[in-house]
Amino acid sequence: MKSLVRLALSVLAGLVAVGTAQAADVSEIRVDWATYNPVSLILKDEGILEKEFEKDGIKITWVQSAGSNKALEFLNAGSLDFGSTAGAAALIGRVNGNPIKSIYVYSRPEWTALVTRKDTGITKVQDLKGKSIAVTRGTDPHIFLVRALADAGLTEKDVSLVLLQHADGRLALKRGDVDAWAGLDPIMASAEIEDGDVLFYRKPENNSWGVLNVREEFAIAHPDLVKRVLASYEKARIEALKDPTKLKAALVAATKLPDTVIERQLERTNLTYSVIGDAQRETIEAAGLALQKADVIKADVDVVKTVSSLVDPSYASAALGQ
Repeated sequence: MKSLVRLALSVLAGLVAVGTAQAADVSEIRVDWATYNPVSLILKDEGILEKEFEKDGIKITWVQSAGSNKALEFLNAGSLDFGSTAGAAALIGRVNGNPIKSIYVYSRPEWTALVTRKDTGITKVQDLKGKSIAVTRGTDPHIFLVRALADAGLTEKDVSLVLLQHADGRLALKRGDVDAWAGLDPIMASAEIEDGDVLFYRKPENNSWGVLNVREEFAIAHPDLVKRVLASYEKARIEALKDPTKLKAALVAATKLPDTVIERQLERTNLTYSVIGDAQRETIEAAGLALQKADVIKADVDVVKTVSSLVDPSYASAALGQ
């Protein structure tokens, strides 16, 4: 019996040593924040990661992501270790050779829809034929647009895409430079409330999950640190659910948008999920197969296999005890 106890203590000591060694090898962890990821604002504002890694002497560096495409660029370049994207956007990144893993769910949002001004006469997707549409390529709004066009019997060749970052897309619509915009909250909520723009096509189930991604290289080298980051994320998510007033205030401060706009964004944002798994795989696979049918993803890509290599529940399950 004593030998078994000594063995267990030895294994535990080994695990602690591994975690300590991992922390000693890292001086900085780079994490993004984004207005489309409300949990990241609580995580940042409350200094939760800084407190977690203070004893290890690890600096937390914050980088703003203006969209999934930017988060994926930063991850691919190695200037981020953890980045927030839509699940379907992460899939496109992985298909294009971006070595990332999707490891956590920060929201189940309806954050995108197709938007137009009141005076355009556009009321359905079919009306977009021959029209100009502002869109941020490689993001959930772009993927949403492609699927909407396909469902209406159209393709990107039937419209004129104007490639802009999300905020610039909203301004282009406002100025009349484009006929429609594939929107993203909270900018979309601002256009809806402040400009009276119309969300003429909505389909909540075609909005893919908000997922946190990690560079695969970082995750392999530092699994214990990844788990600690996710445990910190979970603290922030629980705090956001417990104190919605604080969450709204954080978004108002970050976006400089009115309370009414942020309230609209939060009405469309479900923060009750965290561990990534089958539900996310199914949604991302469906998006990937639809994009493949629309020739956005090449025919020779094994979408199911790629999603399987992208979505990794092990880190969150270990970190959150689920």
